[in-house]
Amino acid sequence: MQRAILSRNLQIKQIKQINWVSFLADFLLAGMVFGPAIAPFLAASGVFLLPNIANIIYFMGNHVCPQPTMGLELSPPFIMAVCMRCYGTVTGLLITRILYSLTGGRGNYWLHQYGLTGAIFASMLMMAYPVELAAQIFHLWDFNNYIITPFGLITGLAWGLFTMPLLHCRRLNFG
Repeated sequence: MQRAILSRNLQIKQIKQINWVSFLADFLLAGMVFGPAIAPFLAASGVFLLPNIANIIYFMGNHVCPQPTMGLELSPPFIMAVCMRCYGTVTGLLITRILYSLTGGRGNYWLHQYGLTGAIFASMLMMAYPVELAAQIFHLWDFNNYIITPFGLITGLAWGLFTMPLLHCRRLNFG
C-alpha cells in the first residue's frame, strides 16, 4: 500500500514538472505560426488595440524577413507580416514539432543523433533558403510564391529535424 502511494506521489511530481525550454520553444513557434497570418486581419479590424498589435507583428516581420513586402494579401490591402519563404520555414518547423510529438523523438530521421554529420547535413539543407534568395537577387528567376515556399519549407524541415529533439527532450543520449 505504501509503495503504491509513494509511486503515485512520484507520478504527480513528474506531471507537475515543466520543461521550460520546451514550453518557451512551443510558445515562440505558436507566435511565428499565427502572428504573420493574423496580422492583416488585426490591422483591417480597426477595433481598439488590434491594429497596434498588428503593427508590432509587422515590426517583427520587417526585422526577420528579407522581403516582408512580398507577403500574401490576406485582407486587402493588408499583407502577411512575412513572405512565403519565411512562412514556409515556419511551416516546416511546425510539421517537425507535430512529428516530434507523435514519435517522441524516436526515428532515424532526427538528425541530432548523428552528431557532427547530422549537423552538417542539416546545415546543407538549411542553405536552401539563402541559395534561393541569392538566385532571386542575381535574377536567375523572379519572385514567385510557388518557387520560394518549398525552399523555405526545406529549410524549416531541416532545422526542425535537427533541433526539435534538443528543445523538447529532457535527457539526450549522444553515445
